[in-house]
Parts: sequence; structure tokens; C-alpha cells
Amino acid sequence: MENELNALDAKLALLIQVNGKLRADNHQLRQELAQALSSNRQSSDKMHSAKARLEKLLISLPGQ
Repeated sequence: MENELNALDAKLALLIQVNGKLRADNHQLRQELAQALSSNRQSSDKMHSAKARLEKLLISLPGQ
């Protein structure tokens, strides 16, 4: 009985340790995702701005 309790205690300690690591990893991944989404928004905004400038330039070109 004592051995079984010790084994269960060891498994529980390992579970707590793994859970803590996974929580930390999850937090890190959430931060990386937020950064990637922000960078993606900035790139998209720049692309739309460049598109608008190009369209404006195309309109101002003399016709053939």
C-alpha cells in the first residue's frame, strides 16, 4: 500500500510539473501569436496604403 501511494505521489508531482511547463509554453505561444498578428496587421496596412498610392499614380498617368 505504501509503495502504491509513493508511486501515485510521484505521478502527481510529475503531472504538476508537466502542467506548469505546458502553461508556460502556452503563455509564450500566446505572446508570439499576438506579435505575429500585430505584424500581419501592420504589413496589411502598408500593402493597402501602397496599393492606394499606386492606383492614384495610375489614374494620373496620361492615357494613350
